[in-house]
Amino acid sequence: MTESPVVKYAIIAIFIMILASLGSAFVSLFRKQDQASNATVKALTVRVGLSIALIVAIAILHALGVISPNG
Repeated sequence: MTESPVVKYAIIAIFIMILASLGSAFVSLFRKQDQASNATVKALTVRVGLSIALIVAIAILHALGVISPNG
């Protein structure tokens, strides 16, 4: 099965969201202390969730034959 550009763009979009969440956590570290802790933890939680979702999605797509590793 050929790789769809939509799948590639979706994977890239999720990766960009992961980086944006990491950047948000970094910025929240420099805010006031009472707000920084909650915002940082929330942003890092979102990042971990997105990372797990991306890994699972790539594994499923590979198992279904939608994507294949470069060889």
